[in-house]
Amino acid sequence: MGGKLSITRAVSTLILACGIAFAAAPAAVQAASKVVAVVNGTPITSGDVAKRAAFLRLQRHAGGQAAARQELIDEVLKRAEVVRVGASVSTSDVDAAVGRFAAGNKLTVQQLSQVLDQAGVGLEHFKSYVAVAMSWPRVVNARFGGGGNGRLSNEELVRRMQENGGNKPVTTEYFLQQVIFVVPASKRNAIIGKRQAEANASRSKYPGCEQAKVFAATMRDVSIRNLGRMMVQEIPGDWKPLVEKAGDGNTTATRVTDKGVEYLGICKKRQVSDDLAAEVVFRAEDIGKKNQGEDANSKKYIEELRKRAQIIDK
Repeated sequence: MGGKLSITRAVSTLILACGIAFAAAPAAVQAASKVVAVVNGTPITSGDVAKRAAFLRLQRHAGGQAAARQELIDEVLKRAEVVRVGASVSTSDVDAAVGRFAAGNKLTVQQLSQVLDQAGVGLEHFKSYVAVAMSWPRVVNARFGGGGNGRLSNEELVRRMQENGGNKPVTTEYFLQQVIFVVPASKRNAIIGKRQAEANASRSKYPGCEQAKVFAATMRDVSIRNLGRMMVQEIPGDWKPLVEKAGDGNTTATRVTDKGVEYLGICKKRQVSDDLAAEVVFRAEDIGKKNQGEDANSKKYIEELRKRAQIIDK
């Protein structure tokens, strides 16, 4: 399954200003652009700063050019660290996230691009921002042990349940199976549309998890992977709404990923209330609270990168 993907809370506010962007868009970013800072050899131009300042205005953030400049410096540092660690999401993941964002706000990607162009931001600048926003949490989790390793102690689990009136929270448990119509990278552009059509056609014939491997053997380059038990809180963000929409025993809609075209089979779905479920729910609550502001580990990481960086103001 693709990595756990999400666009940060800041991005979700972008669409609030779309009407303003159409009605009173700022002047286009000037074509003439000069280097205003160099971060570890990577230049930041006045055009970059103007686009980010326009993006901050769409998000209704204060700070103007100075805030945009600082955000871009941090972004250069983050991007370099993402590449060093090998934690970058794929281009198709970014495109898919942008597509879902546009669709969720009742826009096509072309219409979203028009909004961003008129606002002085541009679709490519937005995609660059999204790519870092999606990749950076992977780096932070790898460094500080986030994600699935952040287990709660027994004492903490008991304390949280006591705060919950002594009750264990109830959540939905899924047993999932992944069906992948493999697309080699070298043939991606040529056959991705055909493979998606094949995957979509196969969903109505999917025989269920028990017979899936026999089913896959009747088709070319189709892989089956049992994902096992997952609480709804553990399902990656790109898949979660598709899984919740699919009924027990059915399949999700297809998604194009870096592996090819995928969908999930819902082997079993049930309500559970046990210690594992309680821990998953409590950890999801903690992550939600953390996401309301910038993660302290992320701030610490950036401060370390800044101290080691060569940042030259022009």
